[in-house]
Amino acid sequence: MSDSPIVSLIVPAHNEEALLGATLDALGVAARGLDAEIIVVDDGSTDRTAAIARARGAGVVEVQMRQIAAARNAGARVARGQLLVFVDADTSVPAAVLHDAVAAWREGAVGGGAGAVFEPDAPRWAHRSIAFATWVLRKARWAAGCFLFADRAAFERAGGFDERYFASEEIHLSRAMKRLGRFVILPGDVLTSARKADHYSLGHSLWLIVRLARPGSLRSREGLDFWYTRHHK
Repeated sequence: MSDSPIVSLIVPAHNEEALLGATLDALGVAARGLDAEIIVVDDGSTDRTAAIARARGAGVVEVQMRQIAAARNAGARVARGQLLVFVDADTSVPAAVLHDAVAAWREGAVGGGAGAVFEPDAPRWAHRSIAFATWVLRKARWAAGCFLFADRAAFERAGGFDERYFASEEIHLSRAMKRLGRFVILPGDVLTSARKADHYSLGHSLWLIVRLARPGSLRSREGLDFWYTRHHK
């Protein structure tokens, strides 16, 4: 790794000892051939999250924010790369997707994302839900939160992730960056965990979505357990 890596892979994490190791291992494989660094933002973990990250050679930033937008911004502030890639701690990024992101950026894209799929043993309703969500995101050209890449200068011009929101921050950033240039959704998919489907039924998930339609509901962590409670398989 050079003193000034081209790509910074930023992974926000809170009590992610169960899945973080596999995520970092996959990122290490995907980043082969790239001048890259991996940064884990340990946001108030009480488990072995930071130790697992350090054991795999990742840089660790320790914060006490308990907000995904703020944690991602904290990682961006210490990142040295010209391309910022934000990956959730429960998401595996194939090498083809990461290299396609780098290629799109080198061809002038200010940023973008990719589709997402669940592991094969996820409930059928979960597979259908993420397929529909991915279709919507592709149509709107919005990045899913589990994988988003951004040119550093454009990210800073857009103001980074909007810390007024405790969820949907990736949508707000996607919209802001689209105003700055070409924002692309890659044809490939990342593999993200369906662990929430083990704890929330389809009905409960739909009820949570309805609740989010209330004005101001995304500006407080209250009621957002779907995103802020860690469930591990």
